[in-house]
Amino acid sequence: MLRLGVIGTNWITDQFIEAAIFTKKYLFHSVYSRKQESAESFIAKYHKNTSMFTDLTEFLRDDKLQVVYIASPNSLHFLQAKQVILAGKNVIVEKPAFSNPKELEEIVKLASQMQVFFFEAARNIHEKSFVTVKKFVEKKPFVWGANFHYAKYSSRMNQVLEGEEPNIFSLKFSGGALMDLGVYLVYAAIGWFGKPRSTHYFASILSTGVDGCGTGILRYEDFDVTIHLGKNIDSFVPSEIFFSDGTLILDGINAISSAQYRSHGGVDQSLEVQALQNPMIEEASDFAKVMLHPRNRVLGKKYEEWVELARDVHDILAEMRKDAGILFAADKD
Repeated sequence: MLRLGVIGTNWITDQFIEAAIFTKKYLFHSVYSRKQESAESFIAKYHKNTSMFTDLTEFLRDDKLQVVYIASPNSLHFLQAKQVILAGKNVIVEKPAFSNPKELEEIVKLASQMQVFFFEAARNIHEKSFVTVKKFVEKKPFVWGANFHYAKYSSRMNQVLEGEEPNIFSLKFSGGALMDLGVYLVYAAIGWFGKPRSTHYFASILSTGVDGCGTGILRYEDFDVTIHLGKNIDSFVPSEIFFSDGTLILDGINAISSAQYRSHGGVDQSLEVQALQNPMIEEASDFAKVMLHPRNRVLGKKYEEWVELARDVHDILAEMRKDAGILFAADKD
């Protein structure tokens, strides 16, 4: 059992803890929050022996703590992950793990030096449905292109309209639609097709300076992947991958619960996919396997693949932001 500590007390932290407990490979051990009331309220629903801290140094000084899940605002991930690693703990960082590729590379090198693991919690690539689609794509002789969609109106958008600047829509906190929802689409494109040759991002910039929605083009040697994303709009359009002999229709890019292939001859084929009620179970299980078996060569190779994929994704996100003129405070440091 891995003794798990968390930084952040929002809904996504709850979801990860529930997923971790479900795998029976983690024990919820402790929580860090800047506010005592937030920590007390958060752990009330869990085991009474869970420890709470309002001092990060004290939280990380706990010798029993083995892995820390970070779900704080994006711009805080880097320094917090660095502290976790220097304390000799494994770290799972909610996507996007960091503000830019430079931060990612420093953390990857530090984790290697300290002989601990760093994971980006890009949950969609760990879902069995994602792997099923990947295998289907690999069997096809030619891809003509793809359109990926993920747009969901954020309740925090109302604050923006009222002149406020919530963290997820702030340049200071490395927010915006691309970094929140677009990261799933970029992970899917690179995970299924590899790293593109070039990218373009046409963003709708909000009053806070970040993108509310946008359209990206990932250009490959023989085809393009177009991504449509947004946090100030809702979209109900399916995603599609176009092949020389038909089209694969997906009901989503993350938590895929339907994948239908329609050939040009009108013959339909249903892929066996299923979305779990808690979409973080599969990633929590994958991470645990690596941490519990650090010398397993097969798992070690899989871990390196995840790290390399994270590198490619962060490179592309940075290129797209640059193309749209989105500059985070972290980029200036």
